[in-house]
Amino acid sequence: MMVTTTFSVALTNETATAHLMADLALLVGPADVITLSGDLGAGKTAAARAMIRYLAGDDMLEVPSPTFTLAHTYELPSFPLLHADLYRINDARELEEIGLSPLPEGTLALIEWPERAPDAMPNDRIDIAFSHRPALGSTARAAEITGHGKAAVPVARLKVLRQFLDRAGYLDAKRQRMPGDASTRSYARLIRDDAAVILMNSPRRPDGPAIYHGRSYSAAVHLAEDVKPFVAIDQGLREHGFSAPLIHHADLDSGFLITEDFGSAGVIEGDPPRPIVERYEAATDMLTALHRQTLPESLPLTPHVTYDIPIFDIDAWLVEIGLMLEWYLPDRGVEPDDDLRAEFVAMWRKLLEKPAAAARTWVMRDFHSPNIIWLGERSGTSRVGVIDFQDAVLGPAAYDLVSLLQDARIDVPEQLELNLLTRYIRARRASDGSFDPVDFAELYAIMSAQRNTRLLGTFARLNRRDGKPQYLRHQPRIWTYLHRSLAHPALTGFREWYAANVPPPVA
Repeated sequence: MMVTTTFSVALTNETATAHLMADLALLVGPADVITLSGDLGAGKTAAARAMIRYLAGDDMLEVPSPTFTLAHTYELPSFPLLHADLYRINDARELEEIGLSPLPEGTLALIEWPERAPDAMPNDRIDIAFSHRPALGSTARAAEITGHGKAAVPVARLKVLRQFLDRAGYLDAKRQRMPGDASTRSYARLIRDDAAVILMNSPRRPDGPAIYHGRSYSAAVHLAEDVKPFVAIDQGLREHGFSAPLIHHADLDSGFLITEDFGSAGVIEGDPPRPIVERYEAATDMLTALHRQTLPESLPLTPHVTYDIPIFDIDAWLVEIGLMLEWYLPDRGVEPDDDLRAEFVAMWRKLLEKPAAAARTWVMRDFHSPNIIWLGERSGTSRVGVIDFQDAVLGPAAYDLVSLLQDARIDVPEQLELNLLTRYIRARRASDGSFDPVDFAELYAIMSAQRNTRLLGTFARLNRRDGKPQYLRHQPRIWTYLHRSLAHPALTGFREWYAANVPPPVA
């Protein structure tokens, strides 16, 4: 028997409808199907228009009714969206003629008048039935939202999200789409009384099947599978004097947060984007300040629960770089045999003994331009706002410096990288006489090789598995960073092995 979940929402006006559709947009993605039914004038097209404009990030986008064209496709920032109107359809077989049966893959579908071709609707879908509520006003509507099959999960989550927003006092706030990241998390800016906060949707979800000795990829490499690590690390960073966003409201079980809005000032500028040197210097100084401190390995999450920060160990590093064998090499026409795999793992396991034995600190893991907000009104290292640290682990200090100075998404000139690496080393030496610059430079090269090997595989996987080809454009840059690190004398054997066995990415 197919699972269904249903709940109803009273909508006093078209703005309330727009808020509902924005909330739903936060929880759906490509390949989801949403049907919109109701009498003429019930608000179907207004609801579709609101979702399309929200996902496009454009309140003025022209969204005509597809009654006469039957369907229209929008190439939105995250994924394509199909808006269809079946009012003039007399037979489900007509959908094949116009390319709507089967529905296009990797596309979010909004379908008005689904009752005109009920047999063509997929089993897994979200149905929204609109009806007039004249007793509540001429613009009032009601929406009954039903999730069928797999779509029952986002509908149940939508109900919880609406309740969370209501309790927090933000149900009537304007929603503004924010770009997502490579994870399953999604974000919206909530604007009320000219003040803004950030809504984070962080559903509990493992990344991938349990194929790594019975664990998912996320569990094997210590990626956060729910919102709790974010909350613990956020509180820890703030308590140690660093700029992480204040959490205003939290539902830890469901994975919804409302946090301080740091704004959108970044540490890069121009087209193509390049580092703002002063801000990169401040970010480097922030890492120096963090790494000077003695940091706890466990953090309070609630008054009665603590969070143990996982250790970034050899096994996790090996699983990460294994993505090169699983995804990158096959993408480049190389099918690694058992001998090649064994050779790869053995040489890496030996090399990783050095960082595994190094002193440990908090490693945020993705300390790079998309996750650093410039807070110019603050002073010192407090100007560096960090927003993405839920995957934090205990590991070598060099790792986050690599993340910053070899940013996978923008070109960091080699001279600037060297200048900032020198800046960091000098500051660490000034405060710690036992700090060894030569040893740190070797750790930096090893962590660079590990991280960039992993990123080549990760971005190939994002393309092939998750339908996110935009990440492939970063691979040539990652290749450049990788070869910078392979030039270190400690990695001579790796440089030769990669030259013999790893093809470069497509430029």
